[in-house]
Amino acid sequence: MGTRLRYAVYALLVVLGLLTGAAGSLVQAGWSAGGVPLALAGAAGLFWGGAQLTRAKAGAVAPAAGWLLAVMLLTLPRPEGDFVFGAGLGAYVFLFGGMLVAVICATLTLPAVPAPVDKRRGTYGP
Repeated sequence: MGTRLRYAVYALLVVLGLLTGAAGSLVQAGWSAGGVPLALAGAAGLFWGGAQLTRAKAGAVAPAAGWLLAVMLLTLPRPEGDFVFGAGLGAYVFLFGGMLVAVICATLTLPAVPAPVDKRRGTYGP
């Protein structure tokens, strides 16, 4: 992957992280029983998918940074005094669970892409 394309993919992953963080913030409070697992599963899929797409740990860090930025901005009080996050257990599980999932996805080692054994035939070794 070229340098420009790689930076464009990282920028796209940050934007997707922002969107996932905002959507997860709304879903975790909206659905009482399944909102938190659904929001965390979406975040985990994005973080791990970014790492797999770029074959680098930065592929998991980029969407995690966008997710964290969106979540932190949504925890700030609004001028009207409203909050997006309530003081319930689900909000804390979403916040800390998302950070834990981001750290796990960013620290897992990715297997190397197999190199062709015979470059003329394009076959892969064991």
